[in-house]
Amino acid sequence: MKLPAIRKIALALAMGACSLTAHPSASASGMDRAAIDVRGWAADTKGGAGGAIVRVTNLNAGGEGSLAAALATDGARIIVFEVGGVIDLQGASLNIRKPHVTVAGQTAPHPGITLIRGGLSVSASDVIVQHIAVRPGENGKPKKSGWEVDGLSTSGASNVIVDHCSFSWATDENLSASGARFNGKTPEDWPNGTSHRVTYSHNIIAEGLRNSAHGKGEHSKGTLIHDNAEQILLYGNLYSSNVERNPLVKGGAKVAVVNNLIHNPGKRAVHYNLIAHEWGERAPRTGAVTVVGNVLRGGPDTSPKTPLFSLGGSGDVSLFMQDNIAVDANGEPLPMMGRYTADTARVIQADQPYLPPGLAPLPAQGLESVIYASAGMRSWQRDAIDFKILSDVAEGRGNIVDSEAQSSGYPAYAPTRKAFVADDWNLADMSPKAGWQSLAVKRP
Repeated sequence: MKLPAIRKIALALAMGACSLTAHPSASASGMDRAAIDVRGWAADTKGGAGGAIVRVTNLNAGGEGSLAAALATDGARIIVFEVGGVIDLQGASLNIRKPHVTVAGQTAPHPGITLIRGGLSVSASDVIVQHIAVRPGENGKPKKSGWEVDGLSTSGASNVIVDHCSFSWATDENLSASGARFNGKTPEDWPNGTSHRVTYSHNIIAEGLRNSAHGKGEHSKGTLIHDNAEQILLYGNLYSSNVERNPLVKGGAKVAVVNNLIHNPGKRAVHYNLIAHEWGERAPRTGAVTVVGNVLRGGPDTSPKTPLFSLGGSGDVSLFMQDNIAVDANGEPLPMMGRYTADTARVIQADQPYLPPGLAPLPAQGLESVIYASAGMRSWQRDAIDFKILSDVAEGRGNIVDSEAQSSGYPAYAPTRKAFVADDWNLADMSPKAGWQSLAVKRP
């Protein structure tokens, strides 16, 4: 694909308008209505489409009019925001336990919705979360105190899409997919007990806290896909300044890693590991990992010769790799593959990629421009934290941090208000009828 075409796609993605389920050379005229351009194996989910409109009217951690109350509502629902700013969770986390919900952060007035001092968990089916930021931070907790919070995690969830969100400063993973690993009578049953049919697309996953409140000490982690999770798609995300798990795929899981930009990993970029003592007497299952169209670019904290994909543990993995770029901070080539344990695991070269139907990856060459335009919670008008992260990546800066205070620090945005008008939105996909750029606030 020629560079001008890449730039056109980047602009379309920034407006939330480009569908890559068609070939990327398709005309923009056929793409201008899709709010989520790639759905992956979660394509069947409609979230809360067709359900009640539930309005969030304040930034309280709980109570009437809060996001917590909206999430606890029964029935299919689209959660919209008539307020923008920061929701301080005060050390708790929000839970999505009831199915058929869309969290439409794009409806909030500038600067959007940011959750701090807590995280978000999903244990329901048919869930769409879009255009919010989750930034747990240390919450004033002592080092190694055991305050271990994910930005967003799924637990036994299915048909989930997390799209155009921003995750940073988690004390556990920034973004993960998990659940009970060995539920069921046979190994064929195991994937049904953990998270499956999950798409994480166009997110910023950055600056997991290193030596912070996690009980193990160092725990700067991007994304964990737990054992036996299947039909997981990681698409179009930016990973920046996480020590490892960019992502980590554990034993028996089946994951497609497509068109992601991985910048300044510490020790590892993409890696696979079935840990024998966690499986006990159970026979290992062969995992499947497809790594297509990604870019790894080393940074100030990246260990020399860090490979794009590395293998550890004692379980085999079926691996398909194609059209990836891996360079260090000076543009010199990095290895495509490597190992980090001396155990018995083998790479089995796959003949065909493990991909959801209809997905046509972009070429790795030129991908960075697309990521800068598309990833994160509000690509049409960045908040200061995402702007810093993107600028650091673009200029080869940035560092792995131990506290949010070493980066941008918790935001203190003044609350803003704007009534939600249903007629202004395409309720089937929660795209604005006037186009995404119409959401930008014009500055004097």
